[in-house]
Amino acid sequence: MVEIRNFEIQDSLFNQFLSEIRDAEVQQDRLRFRRNLERVGEIMAYEISKTLDYELREVVTPLGVKEVKVLSEQPVLATILRAGLPFHHGMLSMFDRADNSFIAAYRKYDKSDDSEIRVEYFSSPDLNGRVLIVCDPLLATGESLVKTIEGLLGDDQEPKHIHIAVAVASSDGLEHLRRRMSRKAVTIWVGSIDDELTARAYVVPGLGDAGDLAFGAKHSS
Repeated sequence: MVEIRNFEIQDSLFNQFLSEIRDAEVQQDRLRFRRNLERVGEIMAYEISKTLDYELREVVTPLGVKEVKVLSEQPVLATILRAGLPFHHGMLSMFDRADNSFIAAYRKYDKSDDSEIRVEYFSSPDLNGRVLIVCDPLLATGESLVKTIEGLLGDDQEPKHIHIAVAVASSDGLEHLRRRMSRKAVTIWVGSIDDELTARAYVVPGLGDAGDLAFGAKHSS
Protein backbone atom coordinates (compact mmCIF):
# COMPACT_ATOMS: atom_id res chain seq x y z
CA MET A 1 0.00 0.00 0.00
CA VAL A 2 1.26 3.48 -0.90
CA GLU A 3 0.38 6.53 1.18
CA ILE A 4 1.10 10.10 0.00
CA ARG A 5 1.65 12.95 2.47
CA ASN A 6 1.67 16.42 0.90
CA PHE A 7 3.29 19.26 2.86
CA GLU A 8 1.81 21.85 0.52
CA ILE A 9 -1.71 21.53 1.93
CA GLN A 10 -0.77 22.87 5.36
CA ASP A 11 0.68 26.23 6.36
CA SER A 12 4.18 25.95 7.79
CA LEU A 13 7.68 27.38 7.51
CA PHE A 14 8.42 24.49 5.16
CA ASN A 15 6.63 26.34 2.36
CA GLN A 16 8.88 29.39 2.83
CA PHE A 17 11.98 27.28 2.26
CA LEU A 18 10.39 25.53 -0.72
CA SER A 19 9.37 28.84 -2.29
CA GLU A 20 13.01 29.98 -2.16
CA ILE A 21 14.17 26.68 -3.69
CA ARG A 22 11.87 27.39 -6.65
CA ASP A 23 12.65 31.13 -6.94
CA ALA A 24 14.95 31.77 -9.95
CA GLU A 25 16.44 34.86 -8.31
CA VAL A 26 17.16 33.25 -4.95
CA GLN A 27 18.61 30.23 -6.79
CA GLN A 28 21.56 32.38 -7.91
CA ASP A 29 22.93 32.01 -4.38
CA ARG A 30 24.21 28.41 -4.41
CA LEU A 31 24.88 28.37 -0.70
CA ARG A 32 21.29 29.40 0.06
CA PHE A 33 19.92 26.86 -2.43
CA ARG A 34 21.85 24.04 -0.76
CA ARG A 35 20.88 25.23 2.71
CA ASN A 36 17.20 25.38 1.78
CA LEU A 37 17.37 21.81 0.47
CA GLU A 38 18.98 20.83 3.77
CA ARG A 39 16.15 22.55 5.66
CA VAL A 40 13.55 20.68 3.62
CA GLY A 41 15.39 17.46 4.46
CA GLU A 42 15.50 18.33 8.17
CA ILE A 43 11.77 19.05 8.36
CA MET A 44 10.80 15.93 6.39
CA ALA A 45 13.11 13.82 8.57
CA TYR A 46 11.41 15.19 11.68
CA GLU A 47 7.96 14.35 10.31
CA ILE A 48 9.07 10.87 9.25
CA SER A 49 10.53 10.32 12.73
CA LYS A 50 7.00 10.50 14.17
CA THR A 51 6.13 7.27 12.34
CA LEU A 52 9.10 5.21 13.60
CA ASP A 53 9.36 2.84 16.55
CA TYR A 54 10.61 3.98 19.96
CA GLU A 55 11.66 2.37 23.23
CA LEU A 56 12.10 3.60 26.79
CA ARG A 57 15.65 4.17 27.93
CA GLU A 58 17.07 5.44 31.21
CA VAL A 59 19.19 8.58 30.94
CA VAL A 60 21.44 9.45 33.86
CA THR A 61 21.58 13.22 34.47
CA PRO A 62 23.92 14.99 36.94
CA LEU A 63 21.05 14.89 39.46
CA GLY A 64 19.16 11.69 38.79
CA VAL A 65 17.66 9.29 36.27
CA LYS A 66 14.97 10.00 33.67
CA GLU A 67 13.16 7.56 31.39
CA VAL A 68 12.85 8.88 27.83
CA LYS A 69 11.65 7.48 24.52
CA VAL A 70 14.39 7.06 21.91
CA LEU A 71 14.52 5.42 18.49
CA SER A 72 14.60 1.65 18.86
CA GLU A 73 16.44 1.33 15.52
CA GLN A 74 18.17 3.76 13.17
CA PRO A 75 16.85 4.03 9.59
CA VAL A 76 18.87 3.71 6.40
CA LEU A 77 19.11 6.97 4.41
CA ALA A 78 19.51 6.69 0.63
CA THR A 79 19.99 9.33 -2.05
CA ILE A 80 20.74 9.62 -5.75
CA LEU A 81 24.01 11.38 -6.58
CA ARG A 82 24.59 14.28 -7.05
CA ALA A 83 21.41 16.35 -6.79
CA GLY A 84 20.26 14.59 -3.64
CA LEU A 85 23.33 15.34 -1.52
CA PRO A 86 22.10 18.55 0.24
CA PHE A 87 18.69 16.98 0.84
CA HIS A 88 20.41 13.87 2.23
CA HIS A 89 22.70 15.99 4.42
CA GLY A 90 19.65 17.67 5.97
CA MET A 91 18.14 14.30 6.82
CA LEU A 92 21.46 13.02 8.13
CA SER A 93 21.71 15.99 10.49
CA MET A 94 18.50 14.71 12.14
CA PHE A 95 19.12 10.95 11.85
CA ASP A 96 22.77 11.46 12.73
CA ARG A 97 23.48 7.80 13.49
CA ALA A 98 21.73 6.36 10.45
CA ASP A 99 23.33 3.99 7.98
CA ASN A 100 23.55 5.32 4.42
CA SER A 101 23.09 4.21 0.81
CA PHE A 102 24.30 6.04 -2.31
CA ILE A 103 23.20 5.53 -5.89
CA ALA A 104 24.47 6.97 -9.18
CA ALA A 105 21.65 7.36 -11.73
CA TYR A 106 21.08 9.68 -14.65
CA ARG A 107 18.90 10.25 -17.72
CA LYS A 108 20.70 9.51 -21.01
CA TYR A 109 19.37 11.09 -24.24
CA ASP A 110 20.13 9.74 -27.71
CA LYS A 111 20.21 11.61 -31.04
CA SER A 112 16.48 11.17 -31.58
CA ASP A 113 15.84 12.81 -28.18
CA ASP A 114 14.61 9.58 -26.63
CA SER A 115 15.96 8.86 -23.18
CA GLU A 116 16.49 6.10 -20.65
CA ILE A 117 17.39 6.01 -16.98
CA ARG A 118 20.80 4.48 -16.33
CA VAL A 119 21.81 3.31 -12.87
CA GLU A 120 25.52 2.58 -12.57
CA TYR A 121 26.50 2.43 -8.90
CA PHE A 122 25.07 1.20 -5.59
CA SER A 123 26.59 1.34 -2.13
CA SER A 124 24.26 0.10 0.60
CA PRO A 125 24.08 -1.78 3.90
CA ASP A 126 21.76 -4.74 4.47
CA LEU A 127 18.17 -3.48 4.21
CA ASN A 128 16.28 -6.52 5.45
CA GLY A 129 13.82 -5.57 8.17
CA ARG A 130 15.07 -1.96 8.18
CA VAL A 131 13.27 1.33 7.57
CA LEU A 132 14.57 2.77 4.29
CA ILE A 133 14.29 6.51 3.57
CA VAL A 134 15.05 7.52 -0.04
CA CYS A 135 15.34 11.24 -0.79
CA ASP A 136 15.51 13.05 -4.14
CA PRO A 137 14.73 16.75 -4.72
CA LEU A 138 12.69 16.29 -7.90
CA LEU A 139 10.32 13.53 -9.01
CA ALA A 140 9.64 13.82 -12.76
CA THR A 141 8.60 10.56 -14.46
CA GLY A 142 9.34 8.55 -11.33
CA GLU A 143 11.35 5.97 -13.27
CA SER A 144 14.73 6.84 -11.73
CA LEU A 145 13.34 6.35 -8.22
CA VAL A 146 11.69 3.07 -9.23
CA LYS A 147 14.96 1.77 -10.71
CA THR A 148 16.89 3.03 -7.68
CA ILE A 149 14.66 1.23 -5.21
CA GLU A 150 14.52 -1.95 -7.31
CA GLY A 151 18.31 -1.89 -7.59
CA LEU A 152 18.77 -1.40 -3.86
CA LEU A 153 16.41 -4.24 -3.01
CA GLY A 154 17.54 -6.69 -5.67
CA ASP A 155 16.05 -10.16 -5.22
CA ASP A 156 16.74 -10.64 -1.53
CA GLN A 157 16.27 -7.34 0.35
CA GLU A 158 12.96 -6.61 2.10
CA PRO A 159 12.78 -3.40 4.16
CA LYS A 160 10.17 -3.08 6.89
CA HIS A 161 8.94 0.18 5.36
CA ILE A 162 10.07 2.50 2.56
CA HIS A 163 9.76 6.27 2.90
CA ILE A 164 10.30 8.33 -0.27
CA ALA A 165 10.94 12.05 0.28
CA VAL A 166 10.81 14.53 -2.63
CA ALA A 167 10.71 18.33 -2.58
CA VAL A 168 8.74 18.74 -5.83
CA ALA A 169 6.91 16.03 -7.79
CA SER A 170 4.88 15.83 -10.97
CA SER A 171 1.44 14.32 -10.62
CA ASP A 172 2.32 11.82 -13.38
CA GLY A 173 5.49 10.78 -11.57
CA LEU A 174 3.61 10.28 -8.32
CA GLU A 175 1.03 8.09 -10.05
CA HIS A 176 3.79 6.04 -11.72
CA LEU A 177 5.50 5.55 -8.38
CA ARG A 178 2.23 4.60 -6.73
CA ARG A 179 1.54 1.91 -9.36
CA ARG A 180 5.04 0.42 -9.33
CA MET A 181 5.33 0.38 -5.53
CA SER A 182 1.77 -0.79 -4.83
CA ARG A 183 2.85 -4.16 -3.41
CA LYS A 184 5.22 -2.66 -0.83
CA ALA A 185 4.71 -0.66 2.37
CA VAL A 186 5.56 2.81 1.09
CA THR A 187 4.95 6.38 2.25
CA ILE A 188 5.72 9.22 -0.16
CA TRP A 189 6.45 12.59 1.46
CA VAL A 190 6.16 15.41 -1.08
CA GLY A 191 6.70 19.13 -0.63
CA SER A 192 4.61 20.23 -3.60
CA ILE A 193 2.88 18.64 -6.62
CA ASP A 194 3.03 20.14 -10.13
CA ASP A 195 0.65 19.05 -12.89
CA GLU A 196 2.78 19.56 -16.02
CA LEU A 197 5.47 17.18 -17.28
CA THR A 198 7.01 17.97 -20.68
CA ALA A 199 8.05 15.50 -23.38
CA ARG A 200 11.67 15.80 -22.16
CA ALA A 201 10.56 14.97 -18.61
CA TYR A 202 10.83 18.51 -17.25
CA VAL A 203 8.49 19.31 -14.36
CA VAL A 204 6.72 22.68 -14.84
CA PRO A 205 6.95 25.01 -12.98
CA GLY A 206 9.35 22.69 -11.12
CA LEU A 207 12.60 24.13 -9.83
CA GLY A 208 15.21 23.52 -12.55
CA ASP A 209 18.20 21.20 -12.35
CA ALA A 210 18.83 20.73 -8.62
CA GLY A 211 22.32 19.28 -9.16
CA ASP A 212 23.46 22.21 -11.30
CA LEU A 213 21.91 24.76 -8.95
CA ALA A 214 23.63 23.19 -5.94
CA PHE A 215 27.03 22.42 -7.42
CA GLY A 216 27.41 24.18 -10.79
CA ALA A 217 26.67 23.23 -14.38
CA LYS A 218 27.98 19.87 -15.60
CA HIS A 219 29.49 19.06 -18.98
CA SER A 220 27.05 17.15 -21.20
CA SER A 221 28.40 14.42 -23.48
